[in-house]
Amino acid sequence: MPFDDLSAISQPAKVGFCPDRLARLGPWLRRYVDDGKLPFVSLAVMRKGQIAYADHYGLRDIEAGTPLIPDGLYRIYSMSKLITTVAAMSLYEEGRFMLDEPVGAFLPELANQKVYVSGPFEDMELVKPDAPMTIRQLMNHTSGLTYGLFDPGPVGRAMRRAKADFSSPDETLAEVVERLGDVPLCFQPGSRWNYGVSTDVLGRLVEVIAGKSFEDVLRERIFEPLGMRDTFFGVPDDKLDRFCALYTKTDENPLKLIENAENSRFRAPATMMSGGGGLVSSMLDYISFVEMLRGGGALDKARVLGRKTVELMMLNHLPGDMASMGQATFSEMPMHGIGFGLGGAVMLDTTKAQILGSPGEFTWGGMASTAFWIDRAEEISVVLMTQLIPSSSYPIRRELRVLVYQALVD
Repeated sequence: MPFDDLSAISQPAKVGFCPDRLARLGPWLRRYVDDGKLPFVSLAVMRKGQIAYADHYGLRDIEAGTPLIPDGLYRIYSMSKLITTVAAMSLYEEGRFMLDEPVGAFLPELANQKVYVSGPFEDMELVKPDAPMTIRQLMNHTSGLTYGLFDPGPVGRAMRRAKADFSSPDETLAEVVERLGDVPLCFQPGSRWNYGVSTDVLGRLVEVIAGKSFEDVLRERIFEPLGMRDTFFGVPDDKLDRFCALYTKTDENPLKLIENAENSRFRAPATMMSGGGGLVSSMLDYISFVEMLRGGGALDKARVLGRKTVELMMLNHLPGDMASMGQATFSEMPMHGIGFGLGGAVMLDTTKAQILGSPGEFTWGGMASTAFWIDRAEEISVVLMTQLIPSSSYPIRRELRVLVYQALVD
């Protein structure tokens, strides 16, 4: 059954944490809020299937003065990517596709994309790809796709002109994928790691293979089995009072309001079902999701994936670490010693990464500074929720790892 009560905290010592050391988390998260760096923090640390630590502090809407609540709703942005990948892998388990199959075999509108070589936007030199983009490359971000919003180069400009970032709330996945076919790839598929709309394309591929809407696939294969009642693309009106405001850090204002619950583009109804960054979720829902993965694809009696499938997802699917693939830093995290699996990053070498952790640790985060990681070796999973853009504002994720692992004593 899903986790339904953040107050049901196990005694830390019973699951291998030193209580006094684990208690260092409280002053740390409160300092970020009291210093005006974050609007709020919600944090849960799991070990061996039990909640070892949970806390929430701050205001979910600073302007309104409303405090954070345990069942708050958060824009999880790129933490949607792992949910999308799990949905795709559930179809993979049914033999509906193989990871090395060309994306164009299912989405013919992407079968003839060229690859950018050089030149300005007005005179781009393009070539045919050496090999077609594969489904696995969508999952590990080596597809050659990019984000127009964050890419200042010619291909990024082409993305922006085509409006192919899956950010238009009133469009469908099919409409945007159709336009994306006219945008070149920014490198030969498989040759580099680059963050982009790969997972949004994967969501459309899921729709085509399943023969139903992406939202229906997520609900039937993940949300309903895991009891995730508060995860959706559009927040319904009867849950708006739990939806947290979103802030950004600027030179003039460390907590500038972007949107509150009432004026959010994440309000229901939602037409654009962005598998790369469109979901809203709660702490309890996302705990249930990551604990399913830590448990090898099952949570209690609900099995979403097979154990071997989860093991495959959490292996490195790059020839080296992310730094060797052209990504030395991502958000506030150095990428030396860190690879990438199917839907998330993988710890390869803690000495190269210069951080406490375990080889095989599986992790990712969202644009609004949310984060999770799963450490199957230590039977730990951690979820952090807040709402501050950009996620590179403060070294929250690295500091949190140190604070969790330094408390582990068994």
